[in-house]
Amino acid sequence: MIFNSFNFIIIFPFIFLLYYVIPAKFDRLRNSFLLVTSYLLYLNWKPVYALILIGVTFFTYLGAKILGKQRNKRKFILSFFVILTLLPLLFFKYFNFVNEIIFHVLSIIGLQFKLVGLNWAVPIGISFFTFQALGYLWDVYYQKIEPEKNFLVYSLFISFFPSILSGPINKASLILPQLHNLRKQFDYPKIVEGLKYLLWGMFMKTVVADRAGLYVDTILPNYINYTGVSCLVAVFFYTIQIYSDFAGYSLMAIGVGKTLGFELTENFRRPYFSFSVTDFWRRWHISLSTWLKDYVYIPLGGSRCSKPRNYLNILITFLVSGIWHGANWTFIIWGLLHGIFQIIEKILGQQTCNYKRLGKSIKIVTTFILISFAWIFFRMPTLSDALGVVKRILDISLPKTIYTGSITVFSFMILGTTILFIKDFADEFLPGKFKFFNNSNIFIRWLSYIVCMISIMLAGVFSADQFIYANF
Repeated sequence: MIFNSFNFIIIFPFIFLLYYVIPAKFDRLRNSFLLVTSYLLYLNWKPVYALILIGVTFFTYLGAKILGKQRNKRKFILSFFVILTLLPLLFFKYFNFVNEIIFHVLSIIGLQFKLVGLNWAVPIGISFFTFQALGYLWDVYYQKIEPEKNFLVYSLFISFFPSILSGPINKASLILPQLHNLRKQFDYPKIVEGLKYLLWGMFMKTVVADRAGLYVDTILPNYINYTGVSCLVAVFFYTIQIYSDFAGYSLMAIGVGKTLGFELTENFRRPYFSFSVTDFWRRWHISLSTWLKDYVYIPLGGSRCSKPRNYLNILITFLVSGIWHGANWTFIIWGLLHGIFQIIEKILGQQTCNYKRLGKSIKIVTTFILISFAWIFFRMPTLSDALGVVKRILDISLPKTIYTGSITVFSFMILGTTILFIKDFADEFLPGKFKFFNNSNIFIRWLSYIVCMISIMLAGVFSADQFIYANF
């Protein structure tokens, strides 16, 4: 379900009402309703790919059950089910990429061999539900949790519709107990809180991200026709776009979860006020960075090893992050850049911040520039295009004019970005002093709701575009 579509606005109230028609004491019936709803919404995209979701669910459920009973050969059993779970992801997402690498390598020695390529669409959300299922499997292996006995409950954990599209990647230890515990019949405060998350997430997506996208999608695909300054502005707004898009989705997912009585994983914490790239990854896509830390970085040895080995562990972890995002060299370079930035920070002792206001401000700006530079590789389709954008920006011989396009679009983009900056700045540096949605004054509170809704209706882009991270 695309949360920024009119279909969602029409369908979700019915899901909400039908869910709460079921008495809270019938928790199994409620879970069954949510499971059927989640699968129906998934089937609405491409029905055949629901088989992959079912397969990943079944094999990780079975693997965990076996791991819970076996005391011998547990590593072999884990490896077998991890490979089995990863096969659909590797096949659909990375087949063509590996195929192209093999073709180019063989071409060097004069061989012309290429497997038949796949033109199928990647199953939506496959990276998210695969990693969530693998996280559960590893937690059972490390005996952090007991294997789930109820297949219905486990199936809902993997397929829960608010988070299956673009996360967050929820931990089993957070969600499974909520599915077993008796939820309130109608938790009014939580529902109100969830609606606030939905409203602000919708603002971030439709008013900020999609408005910025109109500008970015004009400039960057045709960067050769625009000045370096225009490309630089487009890179800046892509940095804003991807944050607003993904954080907006996460807020809406968390909001939908809250309206149904669930607490999902926090996924963003004002990442562009980070004072280092290390700090950025404590604030950006928190569920993925936590997953990478728990199941890649720490098993490799983490920081409890020699410095060279620790640096290698960081590099491998962010190489995995880049590969997870997509089958393209641009994502690999993006991941490696983040790893290299963090290694340099560790060498220089800059991963923490012991500076006062001016020094911290300089670090925040520096980090923002580094993150924005890395986003160029994330956004562009090829390495040559990414380097072309960088070259264009650094070309001082070009005119210094800025493309604005439609003044209306440009003005709304600036306005939305400014509102987002003010809110994040207040939440980061002035917590509790500027309250709008949570103001104790009912007039200010409702005025905030109305202004936000009017902004969405007047300046929001409702094209029902997928969220950027739905492609990963």
